[in-house]
Amino acid sequence: MKIRSGSMTAKQKRMLARILISASVLLGLHFILPEMFDAIDRYTFDSAGRWLRFLCYLFDYLVIGYDILLKAVKGIRNGRIFDENFLMAVATVGAIALAVYENGDYVEAIAVMLFYQTGEWFQSLAVGRSRRNISKLMDIRPDHANIEIDGRLVQTDPNDVKTGSIITVQPGEKIPIDGVVVEGGSCLNTSALTGESLPKEVGAGDAVMSGCICMTGVLKIKTTKEFGESTASKILDLVENASSKKSRSEDFISRFARFYTPCVCGMALALALLPPLVRILIMGVAADWGVWIYRALTFLVISCPCALVISIPLSFFAGIGGAGSQGILVKGSNYLETLSKTKIAVFDKTGTLTQGVFEVNGIHHSEMENFKLIEYAALAESASSHPISKSLRRAYGREPDRSRVTDIREISGNGVIAKVDGIEVAAGNDKLMDHLNIPYISCHHTGTVIHVAVNGGYAGHILISDVVKPGAGEAVASLKAVGVRKTVMLTGDDERVARQVASELGIDEFYSGLLPKDKVDKVEALLSEKPDGAKLAFAGDGINDAPVLSRADIGIAMGAMGSDAAIEAADVVIMDDDPGKISKAIKISRKCLRIVYQNIFLTLTVKLACLVLGALGIASMYLAVFADVGVMVIAVLNAIRCLFVKKI
Repeated sequence: MKIRSGSMTAKQKRMLARILISASVLLGLHFILPEMFDAIDRYTFDSAGRWLRFLCYLFDYLVIGYDILLKAVKGIRNGRIFDENFLMAVATVGAIALAVYENGDYVEAIAVMLFYQTGEWFQSLAVGRSRRNISKLMDIRPDHANIEIDGRLVQTDPNDVKTGSIITVQPGEKIPIDGVVVEGGSCLNTSALTGESLPKEVGAGDAVMSGCICMTGVLKIKTTKEFGESTASKILDLVENASSKKSRSEDFISRFARFYTPCVCGMALALALLPPLVRILIMGVAADWGVWIYRALTFLVISCPCALVISIPLSFFAGIGGAGSQGILVKGSNYLETLSKTKIAVFDKTGTLTQGVFEVNGIHHSEMENFKLIEYAALAESASSHPISKSLRRAYGREPDRSRVTDIREISGNGVIAKVDGIEVAAGNDKLMDHLNIPYISCHHTGTVIHVAVNGGYAGHILISDVVKPGAGEAVASLKAVGVRKTVMLTGDDERVARQVASELGIDEFYSGLLPKDKVDKVEALLSEKPDGAKLAFAGDGINDAPVLSRADIGIAMGAMGSDAAIEAADVVIMDDDPGKISKAIKISRKCLRIVYQNIFLTLTVKLACLVLGALGIASMYLAVFADVGVMVIAVLNAIRCLFVKKI
């Protein structure tokens, strides 16, 4: 890891200075001054050189270790006795006491503290780097909003901007609040939200999300939400709160540390007392108290669980940050762990696998020019807000002149009858034609069919259908490639539409004609049938999907087009509505879990081996430091790999 002084905090710089001073003093005491202490001892009769030597080494020990001693004392005072600070303090103070008693070597005790602090410093740099990377990725909250007052732009706190206000965003600025463009056009950099590097073109009438960067033209935006409810604020809230939802692995480590540390302290005490007592009382030989106390102190240093306690939460934190950089928001490490076990993927159709935008896909059996048929249908439907009516107006390509339309009659569930330029036009489904006794030609294509009759005569029909999202088929295939055993589609559409979409995308099963409650019931049934250990993920976007998102093992919401209710109910949010990101999220979660298990295996294996060696007297304090600090640094650096997910 490349270290630049500018990347260090003031606390890290002070720690580095202490490490360098302590290391320099230790080298001087060990290689340069021993002869001076011996000379003092030869010319005095009260061991002045011995005590001067002790004071010099004690000074060096306090330079590097005073904060550990203070933390250990505070921990005892606050009832947190058995932490790593307590273990390091007991082990090193005990080693110094042995050196004083035996007039031995102080170097080992100070070196243990020096190496420990060096490891903590590297760990602090590594954690700081990961947090900075995540903060940079999530640096999407704007500082101000521009509001035009008396012909000039005034910077305003975004919290003070009310819904429906007009704000101005200039090139290079972040959009502060979600809204709709009312004037201007620009390219938007959406990478902070979606992970997508391609710019997005927007103009008047387009919805825009806060956090995107305006790259070219000036935009005037009518806000549709308050600042606290906008996309950027929601994302930051999700990321900031993610650490409060711990995974099973993190909970296990926390419980493990609470029981493990008192146990090893008891074992170290037994190692210091029992063998000498056995030697005295049973074997009848010298106790060798110094040997066994030294082994017990070494055992304590080895046993410190900080590698697990630090690296496991950091792995999940980095995994959440890495996913966020790709436009995948995971609301907690518990959801990241659940996501890794996904074996059944269930999708809502409209807005998830399809674009949720109905388009005219064909005009059949027209008795007049196609544009004229579209014009009649669009004008007749001009008073309706139904999605079908909107799709007809989009196909017409211009704003309908409502003055040309009179005598509008809507037949509920059938269609509309109106006069366009004084000519009676009927536009609707089969039932409308039957109601008017007009013979019609059935459509053999899949979609919504709008029959049009002019002056009582059949004029043809218009085919309208939802459009499958680009890449939806590849998204389903990629899920199967990562080990998802079953893909299911739930929809309220009729069976013919559902069958075509499922066939086109390679979906294993589909269920059509479902109401929101039916979707919950179907997910309940799938949950009851799934194998032990397998998890079910549901992906949806609408307000009617919220109950299903909550019921699934893992709920995934489409964040760009999705409703607020769906996003709130979900555990994972895909910011650009790309279903292909679901398989990527699973890959990221599995990489994160692999790294977590690697760190657990590495730490426990090395520590167990070193504990045995320490108890047998084979491992020295130096090996103990490697077992504690070295493994911790390796585990932390391994955890940071969770940040790098672009090539997954």
